[in-house]
Amino acid sequence: MSCVQSKNGICTTEFKRADSMQHIEEQSRNNLFLMDNSANPAPLGLCAFGMTTILLSLHNAGFTPLGSPILAMAIFYGGLAQVIVGLMEWKKNNTFGMLTFGSFGFFWISFAALMMLPALGLAKAPGPVDLAAFLGVWTLLIFGLFICTLKMHRLLAFTLFMVLLLALLLVAAQLTGNPFILTLGGFAGLIAGLLALYMGVGQVINEIYGNRVLPV
Repeated sequence: MSCVQSKNGICTTEFKRADSMQHIEEQSRNNLFLMDNSANPAPLGLCAFGMTTILLSLHNAGFTPLGSPILAMAIFYGGLAQVIVGLMEWKKNNTFGMLTFGSFGFFWISFAALMMLPALGLAKAPGPVDLAAFLGVWTLLIFGLFICTLKMHRLLAFTLFMVLLLALLLVAAQLTGNPFILTLGGFAGLIAGLLALYMGVGQVINEIYGNRVLPV
């Protein structure tokens, strides 16, 4: 590359190079992450949330005991898989997806820890008030996410509404000790889980068929 001397003896090519570097530094680094052709991570997050919620809700509704299948699902599928999805949504510049899937992923991991730590002798078992407080702070987050969905897809909004109803019923069940309220929470969770699973699988079906086979 030729160098043209200016009056002060500095090459003009150096000015061009400096201008180019300055332009690159002024660009938003986040924009670089948007340039990808990776798959949509939302179906994985929806299926992970839906299936784990269904499994726990079967217990809350009185159909199954709280055993190792629920804890294993909470740690690895509902927990780890959703955390990974949250990171993938961050890469795609989807703040709502990052917060939703990341938060629910860590919720399931926290839930599993609540059940396992007392059994391992590492912590005292939580009482009803402790569990109500734990579920209560998550209810606040879910309410905020529900407000966001009011400007999004109606099916997603209804799903978040059922999750919010589930959380409220579980808090009430812990504070009152009423098994009927817990059962209602179990059925609300079944509806929420089935809706999330439907949306997750439905998105993949529509993508595979290249057509809107299912309204999601």
